[in-house]
Amino acid sequence: MIRDTFDKIKAQENIRENLILLKTEVKEASGKTALLYYMGNDYTVLLELLSHEEAKVRKNAALIIGELGIEETLSSLYDAYEKEEQMFVRSAYLSAMKNFDYTCYLDKFEERVEELGATTLSSDNKKHVEEEMRILSQLIRKLKGVKKHTFSGYQVPSQVVLLTNRNHTEATLRQLDGVKAKEFNAGIIAECKDLNKILPVRTYSELLFMLEDIRNIEFDAVLGAKALAESSLLAFLEQRHEGLPPFYFRIELKAKVDLSKRSTFTKKLSAELERLTGRRMINSTSDYEWELRLIENREGRLNVLVKLYTLTDERFRYRKNVIAASIQPSVAALVAVLAKDYLKEGAQVLDPFCGVGTMLIERNSAVKAGTMYGLDVFGEAIERAKENTAANGDKIYYINRNFFDFKHEYPFDEIITNMPRAVGQREEDEVYELYKRFFIKTSEHLNKGGIIILYSHNRDYVHKSYNHSKYRILEEFEISKKEGAYVFVLKVIG
Repeated sequence: MIRDTFDKIKAQENIRENLILLKTEVKEASGKTALLYYMGNDYTVLLELLSHEEAKVRKNAALIIGELGIEETLSSLYDAYEKEEQMFVRSAYLSAMKNFDYTCYLDKFEERVEELGATTLSSDNKKHVEEEMRILSQLIRKLKGVKKHTFSGYQVPSQVVLLTNRNHTEATLRQLDGVKAKEFNAGIIAECKDLNKILPVRTYSELLFMLEDIRNIEFDAVLGAKALAESSLLAFLEQRHEGLPPFYFRIELKAKVDLSKRSTFTKKLSAELERLTGRRMINSTSDYEWELRLIENREGRLNVLVKLYTLTDERFRYRKNVIAASIQPSVAALVAVLAKDYLKEGAQVLDPFCGVGTMLIERNSAVKAGTMYGLDVFGEAIERAKENTAANGDKIYYINRNFFDFKHEYPFDEIITNMPRAVGQREEDEVYELYKRFFIKTSEHLNKGGIIILYSHNRDYVHKSYNHSKYRILEEFEISKKEGAYVFVLKVIG
């Protein structure tokens, strides 16, 4: 098939249509290999098309040459790029050159970026100038890399948003001693002169910054970029980092529009922001240092927040390994905080479904325990739990064993666990049966007055399964009604 397509191009038969077909065919590894074998060392047919009178023929020929990645054709691609007068074709040559060692043209590319930056934009050329500049920037970054900035703004007065569990913002608020803070619908807004008073708190999921002078922008890429470029955004970045611009960013848009519209908007906004800041801010989808978080509000405008990836989250550095069923560490920390009044210092603690150890590690962080054991039937999870625990400097005994076969010479003071849930092959009735067996088995391993702390996605199973004459529910916390997640604190009474 690919030979027939190439022969038709060679015979100048429906060149444009057959180039489009060939472009699709060479994207497959087998098609690329077949074409290279068929052409041998004669690339004349494709190279001659780089000077074809029809712009779209030149464009598709360039992209095919790029897919083939034949080093001998690089100089022809670059020469055609320099000669090209149609702006919408120029970016195709650059895209093609991504697959080559184009080091010898790096200086030329940097000069072209400067030239494009000084170009007067119009409705006719704006889209193509921005596209050419975007690909040039990618090519330059690929060779030169990104000079990362170091965060240094720990003592710079900041207003931050802590995203927390919406039902339990007070659990985080109580930990912010000496910090001016207030609750809002998605968490906490805090003002501080020292970030070190906030960073260690374990129950928020994300820390974002607010800008002093701009809370929201129009849901319009041009107007929004203008407002951001004229705001304190660049000064905010410079005050908190060592080193000079550019600062590399990405945009995260949370709005009720479809994916294609979100993509169009963010590309346009990014390009405008680059241009208006003289490329002191550069959009990058892979090497970004900060994120512009835009969230549509009730008025149809976009709230503005900044996430700094240069500010390392040290809270859960121990969590080097996870599995699919792993609980988020901030959620595990919240479980421990909610149950803190029932946690005993020096307690003997067991997690019968420990996974990678997150619940035990966070429980120990909240209140120092004594001897801790973790069980799991998944051997790989146990090995990962051992690595995580060692990284945190804790001592926990992990055993690759089914809880229902487990025996121990002395009872425990606490059982804390993230209960298994119905996923994949595990059916609902199977999980319900597990809950019933769990409450029978725990009676073998708990002291009288012992505590069970459960993170569960099956509230009804808890209420139906525990023996009311042996246990009493002391607390029930709703974590997420949507996800059906709850925390239970039960006490052994008989």
